[in-house]
Amino acid sequence: MGSRMQPIRVSYLIDDLSRAGTESQLLALIRSLDRTRFEPSLVLLNGGGELSRSLEPADCLVLRLGVTRLVGVKAVSAARRLWSFWRATKPDIAQIYFNDSSYFGVPVAKLAGVRRVVRVRNNLGYWQTRKHCWLGRVIRPAVDAYLTNSELGRDAIRTTERVRAERVTVIENGVDLERYDRTGWVTLSESDSGTDSRRESATRKVGCVANLRAVKNIDGLMRAAKLVLGRFPGVVFEVAGEGEQRAALESLHRELGLGERFVLRGATADVPAFLRAVDVAVLPSHSEGMSNAVLEYMAAGRAVVATDVGANARLIDHGVSGLIVPPKDEPALASAIGKLIEDPHLASRFGREARRRVERDHSREAMVARFEAFYRRLVQ
Repeated sequence: MGSRMQPIRVSYLIDDLSRAGTESQLLALIRSLDRTRFEPSLVLLNGGGELSRSLEPADCLVLRLGVTRLVGVKAVSAARRLWSFWRATKPDIAQIYFNDSSYFGVPVAKLAGVRRVVRVRNNLGYWQTRKHCWLGRVIRPAVDAYLTNSELGRDAIRTTERVRAERVTVIENGVDLERYDRTGWVTLSESDSGTDSRRESATRKVGCVANLRAVKNIDGLMRAAKLVLGRFPGVVFEVAGEGEQRAALESLHRELGLGERFVLRGATADVPAFLRAVDVAVLPSHSEGMSNAVLEYMAAGRAVVATDVGANARLIDHGVSGLIVPPKDEPALASAIGKLIEDPHLASRFGREARRRVERDHSREAMVARFEAFYRRLVQ
């Protein structure tokens, strides 16, 4: 009984820190845990980059391993350091994200005597190869529980890694609603009354928050934008995000002749400020788990157009709080965006309903409470 009165020690292992969805959710969780009942630590498989270091939480013990390859002398040395770290800090739970960190950290956690090992997998396995499936099954006996953020994620884990349903827990993402205080915000329909000088010039802005990776389908959004601009030449598209596809997207931008009507803004640290200037928010992805971007759009009270992948259709009630379109259907994507540009009152209504929905079901507090309850069940 006495040991259960001590804070539950949870050590998180992830490749690096960034402003992407999974990393942002993890950092928010670490910062929000009740320190009287939970004691977090953070291990970074690499952690050497400037951005990763700048995002490290101040009130949490952090270990950087500097691993860039999972084989070799440096990897063996890093495994010993991690083993020593976990032997010294004695975590009750090791919660491990992404493939490389899982293949590296799950065996070390067991050897170090960590009581419960949790593997987190939020995507639907669009990248999954036979090698990944095999490695996942190799480490499966050492994993006590799996976490994902959607029911579709649970199905993917069961299928690709042959894990029983009862071993997979779904904890949906949450969003920090205080960052999206709507005081002073102007909706698309309100702009028609002349309250916003930017919109008085008939400029409408379509925004997207996404890393520039193939799965996010920014190239498809560009082609849809070309169709929208044929009907509404005053619209501006902006994408907040960075990634390996930038060069290819810039080439497509020139090919389509989008000019100043489609802007790749790069990474932004202030997503709420970006969304304040957006009338319609779009997520054109080919694959998602539970999208952090969609939750941010909803918190911002923006009208959302999203592809029917992952949990998007669960978050957005089609025709009530936004529009859901088939993936890889650029004309349908363009038509949905055009509908909201053409009908600002409908867009405003969708935005209000989206905000109500996220307040009810997906606050940051609700997410953290679900994690804390999961940890208590796990150690008991």
